[in-house]
Amino acid sequence: MTTTRSWQPATVLALLALAFSVAPTRAEQRLSFDVLEGENLNSFLREGPVAAHVLLRSGREPRLLVVFPAGNSGAGVWFARTGVPVRWSLQGRPEPVVERDEQGRPLYGVRFAATLTGGELVVRQALLTGVRLLRDFQTLGKAPAEVMVEATTSGSAMSWSRERLDGALGYRLRIAVTDGAINHGRIEPGTDGAIGLVVTALSGERPLTPLPTDQLLSSAAGTDLAARDALTFLSYREKFLAGSWRFNTYFGRDTLMSVRLLMPALTPLAVESGLGAVLTRLSDGGEVAHEEDIGESALLDHRAAGEALRDAPVFNYTMIDGNYMLAPVVAAWLLDDPRGRGRAAAFLAERDGREGGSARPFGADLVSNLRLVLRSAQAFADDPTAAHLLALKAGRDSGQWRDSGEGLGRGRIPYDVNAVFMPAALAAASELGRSGLLAPYLGAADRALFARAAAMRRTWQAKAPPLFDVQIANPVARAAVAAYGRSVGVPSAAADASLGSRPVRFHALALNADVSPVPIVHSDEGFELLLGRPSAAELDEALTATLRPFPAGLMTDVGLLVANPVFAPAEVQARFSKNAYHGTVVWSWQQALLAAGLARQLQRTDLPAPTRRRLRAAQAQLWAAIRDSREMRNSELWSWAWADGRYHVAPFGADQADADESNAAQLWSTVYLAIPEPASR
Repeated sequence: MTTTRSWQPATVLALLALAFSVAPTRAEQRLSFDVLEGENLNSFLREGPVAAHVLLRSGREPRLLVVFPAGNSGAGVWFARTGVPVRWSLQGRPEPVVERDEQGRPLYGVRFAATLTGGELVVRQALLTGVRLLRDFQTLGKAPAEVMVEATTSGSAMSWSRERLDGALGYRLRIAVTDGAINHGRIEPGTDGAIGLVVTALSGERPLTPLPTDQLLSSAAGTDLAARDALTFLSYREKFLAGSWRFNTYFGRDTLMSVRLLMPALTPLAVESGLGAVLTRLSDGGEVAHEEDIGESALLDHRAAGEALRDAPVFNYTMIDGNYMLAPVVAAWLLDDPRGRGRAAAFLAERDGREGGSARPFGADLVSNLRLVLRSAQAFADDPTAAHLLALKAGRDSGQWRDSGEGLGRGRIPYDVNAVFMPAALAAASELGRSGLLAPYLGAADRALFARAAAMRRTWQAKAPPLFDVQIANPVARAAVAAYGRSVGVPSAAADASLGSRPVRFHALALNADVSPVPIVHSDEGFELLLGRPSAAELDEALTATLRPFPAGLMTDVGLLVANPVFAPAEVQARFSKNAYHGTVVWSWQQALLAAGLARQLQRTDLPAPTRRRLRAAQAQLWAAIRDSREMRNSELWSWAWADGRYHVAPFGADQADADESNAAQLWSTVYLAIPEPASR
């Protein structure tokens, strides 16, 4: 069946109802679940046109947030630091609310009752605006003055209300005190020592079109209810959301990697919704949009650019990795998956969702990206030296998934983009070109470019990875492991024993501007296992470096760390702590990536028996760690603590020293639905 794409919710709902012959019942529409993570109580609701994430932060710095996928909008109240820790609890379930303003315009939101015990609440700041601004306020403690709003107090209720900067219907927040009293801006407990509240939060932004579970997941999907709930909350016909609460909108890299890993578990409609969202948001030059600003964030972007106030989405093209992820993911669907092959020509012929009469076929969108890939590959293919590798954009300190300021150790030339994604993109371009699917969208110059794809892939595959090689003499490595273990307070005996007698070898996380290596052990080898075909020797080296116990490698009792600076200078080690966003922490999807990569390599028939045994041992070791941190599996990331002779999970954001906090629902952390644990052998 060919799906007609429309970005108008009413049209999409009508088509979906027709396709499934029955209208969904109220019970099928309702999604309601909670996630308790550290000090954060998260409650998710999706029913009809309402989708909302309620977050109640306990501890000494209480906070109340309600965010909506609609317009990536929300409302938050930050309270003053308390003398003793306070504790939130929900009373009953959040319920959907639809209200209308004086002009009859609809606001969609949620109402819930909550109790706080342990002390009083003093409002420090409320903010009603886009989630991007809420996120920045949480991190930086500041926001544009024009989005600030003062409370109005009436009897036992405090309320905040403002229109969007362009005068469109905006945001409402009301806190009614049902137990306790409001006294000069302070919410004081009742005689029972508790504060009872009823909170109503509303947004005037247009709702998205939900993808219900039965239209999202295929019969091959796993049964983990928590993962299914999280993925369902984040899935819409227009786009997938990267994560909630902080990334409640489209992110290109997150969408691509999630679609790739989830593909066996997704319906064709869901796969093509994700791919269509990425293709629609490509730049004119074929770049994948990293993030979008919508709603009030878009208004501020346009104003900052000297334009009139308008809410047309503003796309961010600062990252480079998504540009080289798109082709392998599309090829996996259109060429490798039997369901996608049968729909390939029709999908490519569909018109994207660009606004203003500029819509074009998805095939034309894809070719624009492949042109970018092929042209940017030529310099290295002609002269394979480090000077011709792909670097971050000028003025940027990030450009791939480790997109914090320190994520690449201040390197400029990332390993994953050059050693994995570019060869995979060139292979996909070659295969797509030979398939004939792109013929209607190619010009003469394109055909000449595509004719070089296979040869360029061979050069990149052979010549790029060795430029990232790091080798450390065994005695030097042993001394570094012992010293680093002491500095972070963990034992190093097992790590020392894993080093053997040979030099330690691994791929650098990145190269510096002078092409010297950033000597950080990292988890990005998982990309090569998922997308490449490494030799037996290359597999052994990658697995050895990755799966050594920390502090020599990345393995801990609570998961696979994404980075280990053990062989880097002391000042780099300090920046890659367990409190850093991309430091010595565990990201759920990186474990899933490696698990999927190991399964893929075990499907090969050309590997010798010792290598297959090594792969199976690695698989067992990884899944043991995944099981031990199962309760965090759908979260974005977590940290660790060492106590009682082992590592323990520490929710990221629970420690005041943590750089940020984790999303309770993260798109690419739900990919275990398509990555089953192997049967024990």
